Amino acid sequence: MYGLRDRLLEEQRRMETILKKVQERLKNAPDGKLRISKCKKWVQYYYNTTSGKKGGSYISKDKGDMISRLAQKDYDEKVMKLAQRRLSQLRRLTGDYDDKEVENIFLNEHIERQKLICPVEPTWDMRLKEWLSCDYKGKEFRDDTVVILTDRGERVRSKSEKILADWFYRHGILYKYECPLNLKGFGRVYPDFTFLSPKTKEEVYWEHDGRMDDPIYVQSAVKKIQAYMENDIYPGERLILTFETEKTLLDTRIIEKLATKYLL
Repeated sequence: MYGLRDRLLEEQRRMETILKKVQERLKNAPDGKLRISKCKKWVQYYYNTTSGKKGGSYISKDKGDMISRLAQKDYDEKVMKLAQRRLSQLRRLTGDYDDKEVENIFLNEHIERQKLICPVEPTWDMRLKEWLSCDYKGKEFRDDTVVILTDRGERVRSKSEKILADWFYRHGILYKYECPLNLKGFGRVYPDFTFLSPKTKEEVYWEHDGRMDDPIYVQSAVKKIQAYMENDIYPGERLILTFETEKTLLDTRIIEKLATKYLL
C-alpha cells in the first residue's frame, strides 16, 4: 500500500512520544497498587503492596491525592506496556518495509529482461504515462479573452494560473489543465489543474479562486467546493484550494508548501 510506510513511521513517533510521557510520570509514582472495592452504593479504596487482588490497607477518602496517584500509576503502567509492545512491532516492520518493494523487483531487473516481463502491478512511470496519454478537451476560450501563455506554451485564463503552471513546470510536476470532471448532482467542472498523486496514485484537483472579494464569484466558488465534497473529494485530501483577492495575492510560498505536501 502506497504511503503505508509514512503512516507506520507516524504511528511509531506517536508511540515513542506516549512512552516517553508515561515513563516520565512513573518516575514520581508512589509504590504499591490501588484496589477498589464496591459494595452497594459504597466505594472503598485500599493500598496494596502485594500482587494479590484482595487485602491491603484502607485509604480514607480524604487522601484523594494518594488515591488518584495510585490510579494514575496503574493506568500509566498499562499504557507503557502497550507502547513498548507496539514499538517493538513497528520498528521491526518499518525497518524492513518499503512501499515500492514490489515495483523495485521489476525495476531492478536488467532492461532487456524487463522487456520480457509483465509486472504484477504497473510501475509509477507506467501509470503516469497511461494517465497522460488520455486525451481530453478542455474548456474553450472566448474570442475576447486575453491570451496568457505559460512557460510550457500553454494558454491559461489568468496571471495567477500562469504562476501556478510555471511553478509546476519548473519543478517537474506533470498536470492536466482544465481537464473535465463530472460531479454528480452538479455537472461538469473544469478543475484548474489535475494531477496524479505519486503518494496515493489517485487524481488530485487544484482549484484557484482568484476573486474572493466578489460576492457573486464567492457564491459560485462555494457551491463548487460543496459539490466536490458531496462527491467525496475533500479539501486537504484530493482537493487543493488557493485563494486571492485584490489586496491578497497568490503567495508562491503557499504553492510550495501545498505542492510538497500533496504532489511531491
